[in-house]
Parts: sequence; C-alpha cells; structure tokens
Amino acid sequence: MVARVASSPQVGDPAPDFTLEGTDGRFTLADQRGRRVVLLFYPGDNTTVCTRQFCSYRDRAEDVDGLDAAVVGISAQDLDSHEAFMAKHGLNVPLLADTDGAVAKAYGAHSRVAGTKRAVVIVDEDGVVRHRHDHRIGLDYQSVDELRDALASLGRAA
Repeated sequence: MVARVASSPQVGDPAPDFTLEGTDGRFTLADQRGRRVVLLFYPGDNTTVCTRQFCSYRDRAEDVDGLDAAVVGISAQDLDSHEAFMAKHGLNVPLLADTDGAVAKAYGAHSRVAGTKRAVVIVDEDGVVRHRHDHRIGLDYQSVDELRDALASLGRAA
C-alpha cells in the first residue's frame, strides 16, 4: 500500500497568506482576519461538476449569505474566464484567479497532472485552518448544508 502524503496545511496550522485578483476585486487572506473564510478550490470554469457546484450555491444564495463567512472559489483560470463563467450562470460566489497555481500548491490542492484539485479549506478568525475536506476524485463537492455544518462544528472564537 502506498502512503498518501498529507496535504498541507493541516487543521490547526496557520493558513498561508495570499493575494489574488478576483471577480470582486483583489482578495488578501490576511485582510479577512476577524472573519471566517471558506476557500473552495475547484478544477475549472464551465466544467460539468464545477458548474453544478457553483450553481448549487447560486440557487441557495440566502443560505450561502447566512454562512457568516467569506466564501470564495479558487482555480487556475484567469479573471476573464471567471467573469464569463459568472455571467453565463449568474453565480454569486466570488472567484479568484490563481493562474500559476501557487495558492493551490501552498494549500495542497494541486496535482502535477490535473492542476487544481477540488478541496474545501476553512480558515478561522485568527488565520488558522480549522477544517479541510479534500475530494479524492473531484466528482462531488460540498453542499451549502455541508459547509454550514462544518462551520457550526467549529464553534465561535473566544
């Protein structure tokens, strides 16, 4: 049996800071201190599963807004691709352009063959990773309910 190398950072580790351009402007993780952040790494704009994922968030926009967290999608496509994807499907989750894959690599959500892999990382108010879910194959995604449950399981910061 081949041992699987753990993705980093793990729960309890400081979240690597980053700044990326996005559909709602520049996003810097450190600027979100005091607020929880849900990082949704995904393989690509306009792919079947990714479209289903982000349309499911659009269809439950009030529930997404009620998560009491900043929610952003991150993939390797450029800003033009993200803006077209959002416009085509009327999406509500801001998308960040990690064109060189550096952020996905820093978060262990990247493979040499497939590029950005589907993963969810929740960063708490202090910039610490408190939850991560790495999808083995990438043919599924975490629903709004699963994101809400993951956030609820963390409790509140003191």
